[in-house]
Amino acid sequence: MSQQTTIRKLAALVNTPVEKLLEQLATAGMPFSDPDQVVSSTEKVKLLGFLRRTHGKTDKAEVAGEAPKKITLSRSRKQELTVGGGKSRSTVDVVVRKKVTLVRPDSAEAAQAGGDDERAEILRKLEESRARNAAEQKALEESDRRRAEEAEREKREAEEAALRAAEEAKRAAAEPEVIPVTEDPLRNQPSSHGHGHPPKPPARKARTGAAAEEEDRSRRFAGQMHLSASERARRSSSTRGKPKSRRQSDQARTGTGFTRPTAPVVRDVAIGETITVAELAQKMALKGGELVKQLFKMGVMATINQVIDHDTAALVTEELGHNVVKADEADVENALMAHVEESQGEKAARPPVVTIMGHVDHGKTSLLDYIRRTKVATGEAGGITQHIGAYHVETDKGVISFLDTPGHAAFSSMRARGAKLTDIVVLVVAADDGVKPQTIEAVKHAKAAGVPLIVAVNKMDKSGADPMKVKNELLEQEVVAEEFGGDTQFVELSAKTGQNIDGLLDAISLQAEVLELQAVIDGRATGVVIESSLDKGRGPVATVLVQQGQLRKGDYLVCGVQYGRVRALFDEAGKQVDSAGPSIPVQVLGLSGVPDAGDDFVVVEDERLAKDVAQQRDTKRRDSRLVAQAGNRMEDIMAQMGQAEGQLSLNLVVKADVQGSVQALREALTALSTDAIRINVIGSGVGGITESDAQLASTSKATIIGFNVRADASARKVIETNGVDLRYFSIIYDVIDQVKQVASGILGVEIREEIIGTAEVRDVFRSSKFGAVAGCMVVEGVVKRSKPIRVLRDNTVIFEGELESLRRFKENVDEVRVNTECGIGVKQYNDVQPGDQIECFERVEVQRTL
Repeated sequence: MSQQTTIRKLAALVNTPVEKLLEQLATAGMPFSDPDQVVSSTEKVKLLGFLRRTHGKTDKAEVAGEAPKKITLSRSRKQELTVGGGKSRSTVDVVVRKKVTLVRPDSAEAAQAGGDDERAEILRKLEESRARNAAEQKALEESDRRRAEEAEREKREAEEAALRAAEEAKRAAAEPEVIPVTEDPLRNQPSSHGHGHPPKPPARKARTGAAAEEEDRSRRFAGQMHLSASERARRSSSTRGKPKSRRQSDQARTGTGFTRPTAPVVRDVAIGETITVAELAQKMALKGGELVKQLFKMGVMATINQVIDHDTAALVTEELGHNVVKADEADVENALMAHVEESQGEKAARPPVVTIMGHVDHGKTSLLDYIRRTKVATGEAGGITQHIGAYHVETDKGVISFLDTPGHAAFSSMRARGAKLTDIVVLVVAADDGVKPQTIEAVKHAKAAGVPLIVAVNKMDKSGADPMKVKNELLEQEVVAEEFGGDTQFVELSAKTGQNIDGLLDAISLQAEVLELQAVIDGRATGVVIESSLDKGRGPVATVLVQQGQLRKGDYLVCGVQYGRVRALFDEAGKQVDSAGPSIPVQVLGLSGVPDAGDDFVVVEDERLAKDVAQQRDTKRRDSRLVAQAGNRMEDIMAQMGQAEGQLSLNLVVKADVQGSVQALREALTALSTDAIRINVIGSGVGGITESDAQLASTSKATIIGFNVRADASARKVIETNGVDLRYFSIIYDVIDQVKQVASGILGVEIREEIIGTAEVRDVFRSSKFGAVAGCMVVEGVVKRSKPIRVLRDNTVIFEGELESLRRFKENVDEVRVNTECGIGVKQYNDVQPGDQIECFERVEVQRTL
């Protein structure tokens, strides 16, 4: 041991007499004779065990010193009770006191209890509680004492200050008082003792020390000469002698008091693509109302919860004197890109992706149909393609993936999307029809995407086929054939008979070899959504084209603003597959919603990252849409108000089977708007017509367009109850024609005036019965008695009315034709002169159209 313990030290430690401790040691079988002998740890433990065993026989007071015979615990609880009500209501304090007395059992009872350890533990806890209460009581008494001393000290300082002020007042009263000239507040005239001029103050010598202080004090109390000395002392001590409060003294000591800034605070405000007015105000430490007012001054009307774009937020921030910092909102996107890059591996050759494009009904699908040996064109409504079809075909030249795009004018966005996804564009042109508008548009899409062209001159089996005409017409579009010195392959074929289909496949393979197409075979997959739809049994279904890596069943992926886990993969034949490599199109099940056609998809490691990226994209897209729809600038609002006058509107709710058709219909129908009528697509989506769609149409008085979809039972009930106009279609031509008819019905009819005849006045005759009668020659058309007329002089209308009489050879006639003389009497007009022209016209109703 580093420090030995003797019997004497142990006795002092346990507060027991030395003799008593020696006796207990001897009883425990450890005889000691000298108090200075050393006690080992083993002997201490042995003594402790002996005392515990003989607890019932040995009094605790003998071992641990004196202990109280009994312990009294007091508890009080104070409550307030409200008695009565109204003005007679009073509050009564109710104090409940409770006292518990615990008596320590004597030695005989303790022996009888047989050393009850539980009771000993209770006694020990009561002892500790008593000691703790005593310590707390002592601390409270000490705190009260300090507060009393501080109050006494403050009182003493206040009295001393009052005494000092009283002495100064007495000294000031003993000296002559200086009364300065003051203005009378009632008369607003200077007080004087003469003829309206104030007396000149006597010159005073400079004073120092106590005299200067006294002069300063007398100047300070110059306006209080009517007060007594004690009153002035009281007023002076109330401000100068009053001690500072504890809070003021703490602020002065620690320097935590508020200090007004001496210069404008310039902050760095981080602004993303969009931001709410409230959030921007918070970043600038500004009230929301002030920011709204500043925006209004700049010509932007916005509420505090409205979203504004980056440019508007940056302008108002700089206007208020702060710095603009571009917020980095792409942290999750950066994590996604790093996640994708680290999983990339070796590149290898991949199959080409070929898009079939061309004018409607030129044989695109029939060509692909012959290659696939299936019948796809017959399955499309009206024999025209209205979706992007994706297929991969194993040919003698290897695997080739084909994308079949619609040729109708409304599907321009689909063709543009197909050109961006592809490696090679096969432009199908009918040999008997030549280049058409959608053919030219397809050439522009291919050039914009930088994709090589192969021209397939189809329908060579027809008698009127003229491939040279096609080559010359495409030459005007800067598509030069190889035989003309260009680099574009032209293949003459027939999709109906299969003529030279192999030549087209050879041309595709040759072009693919030139391009040296490569992709990462292994690793996490990335690609593009070609088409998407909502299947009632399978949920959201997306047709995707894998561009890199392997897409496998069970992968987590983020696709635009949607995310999910791949539950199943299907090829174009509807057969389930386990994986898909580069350039292979597949259908994916398991997404959280229907993605937009053209969205990119990326496979990630876990669902958390996919969900974060999708939510951030969704928030960003929603804010951007709110900013676009806000129309919060004053000039925009005024322009809309100007357009609204006299302009009708037609509201539509569009539901289609796939996302691409929804986009095409929105663009085609919105483009029908004119200055007379505006066509609004207020709601659109993929899938069947639901009750919410019907409610929206009923509320906004809209027409529902169902494109290859139907309404469910609840939606039909709402439609029948509210009389909503519902129309089903399967061909986009019919949609556009029907919407034109509906819009024309809303436009109604207009009244047009058509001139049917003109007569020239040759002479004027006076009649007692009819007044002035004009002798005329009909020079144009026919003049009818039942039609209104106008009288023109020098090609200016001077009268408008109707015919009173129309005669030929003194006989009344109903009409007079061209190059025929007649007499015309104008009703209520007698100022007809030779040389005037009488114009006969009629009013007709014409149906207004788009």
